[in-house]
Amino acid sequence: MRVPRAFAFVDLSGFTRFTDLYGDDEAVALLAKFRTELRSTASDFGVRIAKWLGDGAMLVSVDTVTLVEATVRLADHFADAGLLPLRAGLAAGNVILFEGDDYTGGAINLAARLCDLAQPLEVLATLDVGALVPEGIAAVGAGVHDIPGLAVPVEVVRLVHASRFDVTGETPLPR
Repeated sequence: MRVPRAFAFVDLSGFTRFTDLYGDDEAVALLAKFRTELRSTASDFGVRIAKWLGDGAMLVSVDTVTLVEATVRLADHFADAGLLPLRAGLAAGNVILFEGDDYTGGAINLAARLCDLAQPLEVLATLDVGALVPEGIAAVGAGVHDIPGLAVPVEVVRLVHASRFDVTGETPLPR
């Protein structure tokens, strides 16, 4: 049975280098901060942490707008706190609920690939997710990208708080 869901993959950029420079104990302390903040944000927005992925996580929500808000807030928190920068990818669509506690489908794969494509401090999303941004968040065109594993290029947007939006030459997408 297919169900509509929105997915975000989040990842701490530079974690491997951080571990190499500062050692395992500091890396574990940073992971604890990451997980604490992620749990708090997920709880605040009613978003589920579906999987921990080392220095990253997969988030799932039945509401795309809520997931956008939670992910952008999380990215902003890490930027403001001076922690390692977060990067994220979001996509939504109908997926298969597999064995009652896991998901499989194109939206999941696309969200993961967008996270891989994102630069530090960047939240990337599909155009359809960008069309659903809530008040105060801008969806800025980020071009069409060939995504590994996908046959057709994907139009991508970057999600930012409108208060942080001052990128010369870029225009937020209409809501």
